[in-house]
Amino acid sequence: MAKRDGENTLGEVLKSFIEANRLQPGLDKVSVKDAWHAVMGETIDKYTLQVQLDRNTLYVSLSSSVLREELSYGKEKIIRLLNESLGKDLIKKLILR
Repeated sequence: MAKRDGENTLGEVLKSFIEANRLQPGLDKVSVKDAWHAVMGETIDKYTLQVQLDRNTLYVSLSSSVLREELSYGKEKIIRLLNESLGKDLIKKLILR
């Protein structure tokens, strides 16, 4: 079906609804959790207790202190991979707990 003048696609309507109701930060929080699982893999995800985005900082709680120490050496790379997965520069800082 051809788009008529003045009509919006479903994607455009959803995008304007999300912007009008300021839902993007909540959607970003969910997207970050999915991106963490996809980028870090199942092995690291097993030791992940909580993934929380607060402004531009990602807080990740881990059950293994050894894993936390190992991941701390690659924070910059993890941030870059997560941002690539999300398609935007959402995460500026990573704090491992």
